[in-house]
Amino acid sequence: LDLPHPLFVSGAHFTMRTAFSLPLAAAILVISQPLVAGEDSWPQWRGAAQNGVADGSSFPTKWSEDSGIAWQTILAGNGGSTPVIGGSTAYITAGVEGQNVLMAFKIDTGKLAWKVSLGQDTGGKHRKGSGSNPSAVVDGDRVFAYFRSGDLACVDTQGNIRWITNLQEQYGEDTLWWDLGSSPTVTDRAVIVAVMQSEPSKSYLVALAKDSGAEIWIADRTLGAPKEAAQSYITPLVVQVDGKDVIAVMGADHLTLHSAASGQELGRLGGFNPTQDEFFRSISSPVAAGNLIVCPYARGESLTAVRMDQLIAGKGDGAIAWTRDGLGSDVPTPAAADGRVYIVGDKAKGLISCLDIGTGKTLWETQLPKSRIGFSSSPLVADNHLY
Repeated sequence: LDLPHPLFVSGAHFTMRTAFSLPLAAAILVISQPLVAGEDSWPQWRGAAQNGVADGSSFPTKWSEDSGIAWQTILAGNGGSTPVIGGSTAYITAGVEGQNVLMAFKIDTGKLAWKVSLGQDTGGKHRKGSGSNPSAVVDGDRVFAYFRSGDLACVDTQGNIRWITNLQEQYGEDTLWWDLGSSPTVTDRAVIVAVMQSEPSKSYLVALAKDSGAEIWIADRTLGAPKEAAQSYITPLVVQVDGKDVIAVMGADHLTLHSAASGQELGRLGGFNPTQDEFFRSISSPVAAGNLIVCPYARGESLTAVRMDQLIAGKGDGAIAWTRDGLGSDVPTPAAADGRVYIVGDKAKGLISCLDIGTGKTLWETQLPKSRIGFSSSPLVADNHLY
């Protein structure tokens, strides 16, 4: 990737840089800071609350490739996933010698603890992509990993495979134009995966039992969006609405809310693509804070905030809290903290906007130095800094 993905964990700074310009080469860097082990500190993409916020304080504000580094190790493979942390171990995926590989590294030393192969690597189509874009999820003594090949696996924290299945073999081939980007997420009993693609393949949201990989429920999500607009690379969010776990999914010109227990669709909001643009695929995931969910769309040209309880109550467009046109993010997923939402405008080449999440009004903006390279990394909030 063109920019580092910083990951702030219990007082540590963890950066993974995937060197796509160098075949089969990638580096993991860790900034030397105190570590707190024993609990999942960054268990999934965008953190425990899926909002891009890290707990803790006294994070570094300066480092370089030759200073402030505790250790560095070279990975024998390509991958676009974010490292995830469980206790004192970091887990990351890559394509290595034609195989999907999940690797575990000890945070204090950078030493490889173990690696395991989980099916055949199908490579990448895009220069920023790979067959290992989805981030793994740590859940207690289990790690779930998902790959472009369709392989979804559960591995224990000692590197033993508990189960492995292939979603494409079960539910239909991948018709995405680009590389799979949707990371799995978990509920109390299930691992959840969203698959949204062009017809004739089926689009769906599926829940598999964490202990066995057996299907608990599957929800159809084929919503008739035109061509590439039917395709989505977002990660589903686990949110709470009126005290109940709900799965929020953005893509195919719609936001849908589903019961985490049954997969039943509880609410649906369309209208994100009124002109039926054929290429409004979703890459940037939504971000939720309390009852509000903020949805980037239209290739970074719109933001829509929705009151989830009102959408479930059948209010339709009346559930929309606010909208912004001409502002948003195409690839980076927003971060949300303390009543604010932070947007990296990749189409605007690094315009960063801070909005009041309740009203959508701009509180401040700042422009990063211009670059010929597009911004892809999602912003992170740590203590009183935005990274």
